[in-house]
Amino acid sequence: MNDQRFKFHRLVLVAVASLYIWALLVFEHLNGGVVSHHLLQRGDLPAISNWWGALLLPVLSWFLTGFIYKRVDESYPASIIAGFSAALLFGAVLSVLFQQGQHQMLPYMMLSLPLLALLFPLYRAEYLLGFVLVMSYCFGAVLPTIIGTLVVLMSFVLHKTLRPLLCYLWSVLTRPNTTA
Repeated sequence: MNDQRFKFHRLVLVAVASLYIWALLVFEHLNGGVVSHHLLQRGDLPAISNWWGALLLPVLSWFLTGFIYKRVDESYPASIIAGFSAALLFGAVLSVLFQQGQHQMLPYMMLSLPLLALLFPLYRAEYLLGFVLVMSYCFGAVLPTIIGTLVVLMSFVLHKTLRPLLCYLWSVLTRPNTTA
């Protein structure tokens, strides 16, 4: 992809992310004040204000689109769009379940991530960007960034170490026996 087109797409994405987080912050401010979230939902742990998202989300969008650009040749491959969309969907389902009080489902979704990390490269930038963008609505930008970064690290380790090992074992176990 040519640099001018990428720069335009990058600026549009950062502008949309910035407008999105500022619209959320203004809405919160006008409806009772900007929310602060306690780590692990425990009042004895520090609270993080959603105001930090005004700085974090544009910077994170700029940073992650740089990683995406490094993998793009002429046009955005379907895998990047699919990964971004899948992360948006996963984060949206998590957020809706949390807001609806369906807390019994949340651990199962989070525990599905290691299996998904074996199947898909969840460590790529588009997954983190989609996850953080959509979850910012419910949790602000900081907590999804922290959780998403942990998922990225876990995914990288699983996808680069355990997945090749499992593929090798599968090929050994399914290889036809030629000794007779």
